[in-house]
Amino acid sequence: MDQDKVDQGRRLLILDDEPTVAMTVARIAERHGFTVRLSESPREFFHDVARFAPSHIIIDLLMPGMDGVEVLRNLAAVGCHANIIMMSGMGAKVLESAQRAGLERGLRISGILPKPFKPAELRALLDADADRALLSRATEADGEVSLGELEAALRTDQFVLHYQPKIHLATGRVAGVEALVRWQHPTLGLLLPQRFLPLVEQAGSMDLLTYRVIETGLAWFAEAGRGNELTMAINISGGSLTDVIFTDVLSEQCTLLKVDPARIILELTETTATRRSADTLDILTRVRLKGFKLSIDDYGTGYSSMSQLAQLPFSEIKIDKSFVAAMLNSGEAHKLVASTIGLGNALHLLTVAEGVENEQQLRALTELECEQAQGFHIARPMDGAAVREWLRERI
Repeated sequence: MDQDKVDQGRRLLILDDEPTVAMTVARIAERHGFTVRLSESPREFFHDVARFAPSHIIIDLLMPGMDGVEVLRNLAAVGCHANIIMMSGMGAKVLESAQRAGLERGLRISGILPKPFKPAELRALLDADADRALLSRATEADGEVSLGELEAALRTDQFVLHYQPKIHLATGRVAGVEALVRWQHPTLGLLLPQRFLPLVEQAGSMDLLTYRVIETGLAWFAEAGRGNELTMAINISGGSLTDVIFTDVLSEQCTLLKVDPARIILELTETTATRRSADTLDILTRVRLKGFKLSIDDYGTGYSSMSQLAQLPFSEIKIDKSFVAAMLNSGEAHKLVASTIGLGNALHLLTVAEGVENEQQLRALTELECEQAQGFHIARPMDGAAVREWLRERI
């Protein structure tokens, strides 16, 4: 990108009472294609949040009158959707705690920037969310969806699948894809899961949607997976773990479509997977006996113990994207990623990192001997036709 050419969609608002630091950040960001505005007081800052509509915000946590945590709380209250970078000379523990507080409130926290910082560190954080911001503006239209619209969508097959590629880190070869559900809404456009999954849960339709995803995904994979060794991951709901016919239906679909179950990975969130019951253990065990693989998704965000993980028949562990995003700037996040990879290796589980958004993260994961990765830096989710073309070029 021409550094002298400003992208009007990239607007940075800086809250910092140290003019020298703020001006340094501003100059780096302007050379990186941002329109920049500076605020020295929280009152001025919140006026600029409403008027300037920033795509990115940098907050100094140590501010007179209102500290950074209060600023985050107020940003959450006004529904701020900007990508937020937190900056401070405080220790890493305080910065990481503030980051978690922001994430808990639903804010888009890009990462933390300790003072003093290197220009490359700032640019990496500004770039990390560029693709995500563009995707959000393209796919998250204004407007609420209703229960009636959801019921119509299930009746008329408005739910579609996009597929995100995964690669082997050691070789760069394509390993497979993850199937991700989207709602092709007739008026609001393509909606991401966070826009509709809570409504699906509320309507009690999650199991129905899960079966639709499995049917659609397997039908696509029967063609796209022919003649190669790729795998496909599918997210399944907690309700599937209490459905005694789930395993049989899944196996019958694979037999009908001539798909090898060993190439299908069923992903469960950590919280769902560790809800221990006799039925859950029965179904998970039967899934493995039928040849399917099992993945524990978003690992590190729940409260599972090592013993729980060791006792359940998983074949894969996925490192949550929030830890991957923070690992370059957070010693704790880096240790958690490293320990998860070590745990996976000790338990003979395939390790997969989610949310890889830059080359530095990719290199760090490779050095830690993580086996596979996915994320925008590798490829963003694509519809069936687009990902098939992407795969043809690389296999």
